[in-house]
Amino acid sequence: MTEQQGPGQADLATAIQGRTDEEIVALVAERGGDAVLQAVFAGMAAAFQPERAAGQSAVIQYDVRTAEGVASWQLHVAGGACTLARGAAQPPRVTLSLALPDFLRLIYGQLDGMQAFMTGKLQLSGDIFFPQMMQSWFASPRS
Repeated sequence: MTEQQGPGQADLATAIQGRTDEEIVALVAERGGDAVLQAVFAGMAAAFQPERAAGQSAVIQYDVRTAEGVASWQLHVAGGACTLARGAAQPPRVTLSLALPDFLRLIYGQLDGMQAFMTGKLQLSGDIFFPQMMQSWFASPRS
């Protein structure tokens, strides 16, 4: 795959570091918004550590606000596996809603989740305490 079709996790983390929201939106558009989100969510599913979930199951939904509208993605954790689904087909245990630049910063460790929540950049619905527990289920893709 070329960088345009599917940027690597480390590449994207480096590319967004220190950028403004507008610069991140332009960068993602240049690389193909759907391809970037697909790569990020696939990376999240691949980073799942089943031993840390200890038999838990959950549907975790992300609503990412983009220039085209809200892109919903779900991570389904069950039976020691994590699978990815585009859209909002299953009822989620928690939904995390945020703008595309803040979503990428959060995923790559450039935005603290608690700070994002307290400043309104991250909105939670459902089990709002669950994200603190589930973050340990995934290896860090941070740069």
